[in-house]
Formats: sequence, structure tokens, C-alpha cells
Amino acid sequence: MKQDNVFYVGVDVSKAKHAIAIAEGSREGEVRYFGEIEATPAAVERFVRKLEKKHACLHFCYEAGPTGYGLYRQLVELGHRCDVVAASLIPKRPGERVKTNRRDAVSLARLLRAGELKGIWVPDTVHEAVRDLVRVRAAASEDLRKKRQQMLSFLLRHGRVFTGQKNWSRAHARWLAAQKFDHPAQQIVFQDQVDVITDAQARLERLDAQLAELVPSWSMAPVVAAYQALRGVSFIVAVTFVSEVGDVRRFDNPRQLMAFLGLVPSERSTGETVKRGGLTLAGNRRARRVLIEGAWAYRYPARVSETIRVRLEGLPKAVREIAWKAQTRLCARYRRLMAAGKKAPIIVAAIAREMAAFLWAIGHQVEPVN
Repeated sequence: MKQDNVFYVGVDVSKAKHAIAIAEGSREGEVRYFGEIEATPAAVERFVRKLEKKHACLHFCYEAGPTGYGLYRQLVELGHRCDVVAASLIPKRPGERVKTNRRDAVSLARLLRAGELKGIWVPDTVHEAVRDLVRVRAAASEDLRKKRQQMLSFLLRHGRVFTGQKNWSRAHARWLAAQKFDHPAQQIVFQDQVDVITDAQARLERLDAQLAELVPSWSMAPVVAAYQALRGVSFIVAVTFVSEVGDVRRFDNPRQLMAFLGLVPSERSTGETVKRGGLTLAGNRRARRVLIEGAWAYRYPARVSETIRVRLEGLPKAVREIAWKAQTRLCARYRRLMAAGKKAPIIVAAIAREMAAFLWAIGHQVEPVN
């Protein structure tokens, strides 16, 4: 279909109303502001049906945000193309200081027609549901960590320091049960913090159990199982990575995946001068965080532990070979970088980057369940 026959529709979405702008297909075509419509499925359908009477081919776009993917799914069901655009990838003029719904809608329509916008990957409803569960589990884990830190800080202010090997172990629990404070108010504070931590721990365990129950029936379950063949990739790490990244086969090469995770160096080069800086840290921070955590496992020598041996059972031979190749390579690289005097955070970032490449390779060996 010729580009001149396509009409581009920019939508500035919000909770109550959507601002609409339409750009004609030709390069010199008019870009006009249509107005606002109610942010309800019925109002959106009426608007689309009205446009269909005048324009056969419509291409929509809107900025990703808290409104989610409901509008995208509705427009696709109505038979039209729609792109959800990342806010960080929308070109903006440095001198622009006026931002309104009308201007944003017109800008989206104009940039979409010019080919300056690229849509992000949109998960299906089941994938989004699993991702929501994974994210609330991560929030529960962070909440538990903060509450534990508050407890330790309270005890430290009163000179109570656990001298055992590890906090929050059984020995630590017995030590906490033996703590007594002279003033009733301090005893109330201490007991309240104990109860809050107990509730937060129970919440996290419930979410872990629900994840373990739901993931086997998910279409991406084979991919989650295959990823766990890689050292440093536990069940939670695998589920988090898959829920945030999706099918890695949408990336043409590992470098694209690394860039998506923000694990490539920034660069400011001109002419013959090449200047590279720290990692961009762009893209999906949740997937990047779990890879960074998993990369610490490679500071130990390569070996197939009992935990990994159980995970390898039933996996394709190609996946097992990739996992062992990753172990031997990454463990050796960790020791080599450590011997060269590199700092641990730099080493872990380099290991996480290569882990992404091996995950990309494993993802191409396993098919999701249709």
C-alpha cells in the first residue's frame, strides 16, 4: 500500500481524555489537531469508525505510560496498526519549553509519518499478567529488605549486634527472641518490627509459591526452564528476565539485547577521537538487575553442582552445551579480570553482558509453547 494512502494518528493518552492529531500520508500533507475524546473503549471505537469512513488505512501511535496497553489492543482488534512508543525514544527539540496535550498529539502524528518513531514490544495479556506478578514479588522482596534494615538499625542504636555468622538465620531468630528492653515503649517498637518482618516474609513466600504454581502452565515455561541451565540464573532470575524481555528471538543479535538491557558503553566520538564512558544503563532495569546479581556466581570455579544437575535434566543437549561453555568462559574471565586489577563492579558488569549473549543463544534453542 502506498504511503500517501496512509493517515497517521497521534494520540496523547491520559486517564480521562485522549488528545488526537491526524497527519496526511504525503510529506507535504496537512497535520491537523482533531480534538479530544473520552478515554473509554466505546468513545475510541466511535472515533475509529468515524475515521474509517474517510480514510481506509490508519496508523496509530501513542506514548507508553501508566495507561497500559488497553488502547493498543483495542485498535489492533479493530483492524488497524498501532505503535506504542517509548518516551525516551521520542525526539524533542532542545529549545521547546511548552508542553500541552495538543502539541504532543501533533508532534506524535508528524514524527510517526516521518518514520522517526519505533514501537516497543507489547506483551500479550497472559504475559503481562505474569509480569505483574513478578513485579509485585520484586516489590515484596524490596519491602522485606527495607524492614529488616530498619530492625537492624534500631538494634544497632541500642548497642545490640548479632555476633553469629549470618543475619536472619535460625540462630539470628533465637537471638532476636532473647532481646529485652528496659523501657516499655522500646519493647513495643521492637516487637512491632518483628511482627512486620514476619508478615512481609509470609507475603513474599506466598508470592513465590504462586509463581511456582503458575509458571509451568505459561507458554514461556520451556524458556524459563532452559535459562536455569545457566549458572547464576535461578528460577526467580529466569522468570524475571523472561517476563521483562519476552522472546529474545525478536533481537537479531546479542548486541541488540545488550543494548536493550543497558549493558553497552556510552560513547562520544568525533572524527578520529573515540571516547567511551560507563554503561548506558538504559532499557529494562529489572532484567539488568537480576543479571548483575547472577553474575556474582562466576567468581567461583566452574563446576556442575547438584542444583544445576537437577535443572539440566530433560533439557536439549544444545542448551546443556551452551550452559557449560558459559561456565568455563565466564569463570575464567572473572579470574582473569580480577588478576588484572579490575574492580569487582566492573567485572560483574562485563560478566552480566556476556550472560545476556548466552541467554540469547539459549533462547534460540527452545520454542515457547503455542
